[in-house]
Amino acid sequence: MTSTFNLAWRLFRHEARRGELTIILLAIVLSVAAVLSLSLFSERLQDALTERSAAFIAADTQLRSDKPIAEDWLQLARDYNLQTARQVSTRSMVFGGDEMSLVDLRAVNNAYPLKGEVLVADKPFGVSRPADGLPGQGEVWMDSRLFQTLKVGVGESIDIGDATFTVSRVLGEIPDAGFSVFSADPIVLMNLNDLAATNVTGPGSRARYVAYFTGDASDLEAYYEALEPQLNDEIHNWRAVADDDSAIGRSVARAERYFLLASLLAIILAAVSIAVAAQRYSQRHFDPVAIMKTLGATRSMIQRVYVLQVVFITLLGIVIGVVFGLLIQQVVVWALADRIDVSLGVWHLRPLLIAVFTGALCASLFSLYPLMRLFSVPPLRVLRRDLSSNLSSRSLQFGAAGSAVFLLMWLYSQDVTISAILFASGAVLVAGLLAVTFGLIALGRRLGQGSMGAWQLAWARIRRRAMDNSIQLISFSVTIMLLLIVLVMRNDMVAQWRAQLPEGTPNYFLINITEQQRPQLEDHFASGGVTVEQFYPVVRGRFAAVNDEKIRTDVTKEEEGSEQEGRRGLGREANLTWSNRLQKENKVVAGEWHGDAKPALDAGVYPVSVESEVADRLDIALGDKLTFNIGSEIVQTQVTSLREVNWQTMQPNFFFVIDPAAMAAFTPTYITSFYLPTERKAELTALMQPFASVTMFDVDARINQLRGIVDQVSVAVEFILVLVLAAGSLVLIAQVQASMDERLQELAILRTLGARGSLIRASVVLEFIIIGVVAGIMAALANEFSLYLLQTQVFQMDASLHAIYWLIAPLTGAVVVGVLGAIGCWRLLRLNTSQLLRNMV
Repeated sequence: MTSTFNLAWRLFRHEARRGELTIILLAIVLSVAAVLSLSLFSERLQDALTERSAAFIAADTQLRSDKPIAEDWLQLARDYNLQTARQVSTRSMVFGGDEMSLVDLRAVNNAYPLKGEVLVADKPFGVSRPADGLPGQGEVWMDSRLFQTLKVGVGESIDIGDATFTVSRVLGEIPDAGFSVFSADPIVLMNLNDLAATNVTGPGSRARYVAYFTGDASDLEAYYEALEPQLNDEIHNWRAVADDDSAIGRSVARAERYFLLASLLAIILAAVSIAVAAQRYSQRHFDPVAIMKTLGATRSMIQRVYVLQVVFITLLGIVIGVVFGLLIQQVVVWALADRIDVSLGVWHLRPLLIAVFTGALCASLFSLYPLMRLFSVPPLRVLRRDLSSNLSSRSLQFGAAGSAVFLLMWLYSQDVTISAILFASGAVLVAGLLAVTFGLIALGRRLGQGSMGAWQLAWARIRRRAMDNSIQLISFSVTIMLLLIVLVMRNDMVAQWRAQLPEGTPNYFLINITEQQRPQLEDHFASGGVTVEQFYPVVRGRFAAVNDEKIRTDVTKEEEGSEQEGRRGLGREANLTWSNRLQKENKVVAGEWHGDAKPALDAGVYPVSVESEVADRLDIALGDKLTFNIGSEIVQTQVTSLREVNWQTMQPNFFFVIDPAAMAAFTPTYITSFYLPTERKAELTALMQPFASVTMFDVDARINQLRGIVDQVSVAVEFILVLVLAAGSLVLIAQVQASMDERLQELAILRTLGARGSLIRASVVLEFIIIGVVAGIMAALANEFSLYLLQTQVFQMDASLHAIYWLIAPLTGAVVVGVLGAIGCWRLLRLNTSQLLRNMV
């Protein structure tokens, strides 16, 4: 064993000096470095994004309950090293002098919030700043709107239930205020110790009790596992940052999937480069193996020698890859420190383990078939150089390579959908390219005839090396396809994000606008240089029944413990609107929009369009009859269409849109929005002064937060794109280098027969250009197939045709493959005939 090890080590050092192992080493280094840097950067970035997103629920996790949360549950959380805070919220009437208003009352303890900040202002609608505490006992902080409605000022008193409080500050923002303009009652913040004195949470109230938890992810998970058996789904709701379904939550989730996709592509590209390099290494060692066999070396000894070679190069590649991965990640974070909030102090072991496993698995499985071919080389090759290997079947190669790729994708992503889409796309591309190869053989036979010019010589070489060219085609096409996928997804995704929040996106919403106030409000705002958006009519109604089956509503305290009957409902009143015009960013996915054609329905039954997600949640289908109670009136509707709604747009969206004829008897209020630059925020008081009954909802802070996250993710994907491009370039270089030995023989023969250097150079460049064009065309086809599946099944985006890339891909393939081919062969093309012949010996 010692002699075998020494022989393997000497051979490894010899090959390392000659550069034979360079491509394999670079491929392993790249795979490890790419996976480690991408994974570690992604997880650190995700930690930062999660930390910022956690501000929107004021903690890492929340436990929301319809009943008071037991103190022993909070003590259990503290036993698990978690920080806790508490809140009780309810809707209540507030009185100030002769005025009154319905408010969202929030009572919190002194630990609130665990994440994020409470913002206050010096005057109503003033510029907000972080608060240095919370309301003391006997004090409340009020939303700016309430100062107008109640006609009170800072330092004056208001009544809540049975207690009187002093308004000590203007409340600007609380972290978990919510993101819906329809639940935008003005907020009053008070001390939790004062809540009992108000008596507003007695029988008949619908108070919501919230416990907040923050701590290490492992402690949070352990606490949840201990608490889960005691939770009742009808009463309790455990909510984490990952469960956030707001526009911000969905953007972060989509960014995570993009990081995952890009990392998978880098792995595949690095694996392909290892396979190509291992193939070349194996072919170059046919002669040494044949010589060793003639000198008496056993098959097992040769196997140990070359397996040790793979082990040596793998260990070296992993070590260098880990070092480079850490350096790349650190350099990028430092370079983007002013644009991306990533904590360098956070360390994750998982990316390191995945990177090491990726390097080892790629090196072993992608070297399996080349090594088995090497081991089967017959000793007779010493005399007959035309003999190569007794192992002719490629099923083992494709099986091992395919298994390795899918295993890596699945283990890394834990996402079967993304893995299956990429794997299926690659399989379709490979099958198509094998078919194209036979077409090239036939075409090359026809175009390679006639006088021997550069064009004919290139096609003749393509026909003669058809099977080797098929491998090159597969590598080039897969590389170009993967680069197109990551580039197009990046462009489409960032463009869609930015399109949803362009400059001038409305950052204030107005609700409770009456019919009489509409023209007055438009004129008043226009005189102040502010343009309001579209007005949407709204009435509040209760969703009562589906097909005459009663809908279950929330249970009040008097009804707790009683049997709940009926289907599951919304649990609150619905905001109903009506229109014959389909709203922007809404798409009918089933049925027919009632504004396009009026369906024939029973008398007194009107069409209604339902948002598709709420239809799934409430088990509503086309043709179902929905009953709504609006005041004392009953409205009968029938579902004639289901809509897909883009909730990431900052515009009012509705679960139910009814035919206008059904709502003719109802007097609506209206909702609209407008944009006001931050520097003009002081003008809000004057703008809203004539409209005391109109409720304003400020979403400026949330829009800025969403924009900040999108900007961070946009910068991050630039870094990811660079890494994937590096991986793709290595594959192309490895593939060009793999054909050097055979090209050396061809060039020597052509030079011996008197072929001019210019003719040979032109034919080589033309050969690579032809291969690049074919690879680009096939890559564009496979790219469209992959993007359609990814956009519709993974990223929930609208699929689109990317026609420009049908031109870009072939041109890029021709230029890149042609240039790399010329550069790779340039050293050989500059050699004269005697030098070529000496290199063949």
